[in-house]
Amino acid sequence: MIRTLLVDDDALTLELHRDYLARLDGFIVAGECSSARAALNAVLDRPGAAAFDLVLLDITMPDGSGIDVLRTLRARAEATDVIAITGVRDAETVRQMAALGVYHYLIKPFPFAVFQERMDGYRAHREQATTTAGEATQAEVDALLGRATGTVAVPKGLSVASLEKISAVLRTSGPLSAREAAERLGMSRVAARRYLEHLVAEGVLTRAARYGTRGRPETEYDWKRRTGPTA
Repeated sequence: MIRTLLVDDDALTLELHRDYLARLDGFIVAGECSSARAALNAVLDRPGAAAFDLVLLDITMPDGSGIDVLRTLRARAEATDVIAITGVRDAETVRQMAALGVYHYLIKPFPFAVFQERMDGYRAHREQATTTAGEATQAEVDALLGRATGTVAVPKGLSVASLEKISAVLRTSGPLSAREAAERLGMSRVAARRYLEHLVAEGVLTRAARYGTRGRPETEYDWKRRTGPTA
């Protein structure tokens, strides 16, 4: 479970985010704060296994800003992931938060569907980043840096969250057919094939025929292997 700290000075907003997280798999509310000072104390006082994995951080609070909170955490080498959830829209604030390593910047108000997509994307990123070892692909490098699928574009009709899920399951369990990927991810075979074929077209996956069973051979997908040294 992803241990999440909610930080917002509005009680109704805290309640809303708590309810939203309760509707998602893989997340648990491990703490709530309504001020910048309380947020800093909560994160810095929880080392090791009790630490928070993710902070949903408001920007404007009575005793300080989310920028100050995040700057202090980074200065103390605190690597907890942060998603900014705020009504602040000015470009300079966004730039400062991005420079401090915020994973997402979500502008209030937003429907549950938008929240769900961002959180599903973060969960997929975390799963990929925490299991990457050895020589990394570009997608894995992007995940380790706290970003989405990086250079893999997402065309209309496909979602970032589902693309990251497909990428993660292929990295950990490949090679897989579209049927097998669909079963693991709880989506239709047609939908899984669309994502797999897109990753093939982007040069991330390879496609090959799988023999050894009766009937027509299945198509299986796997990560593209490097064949030689690169600069």
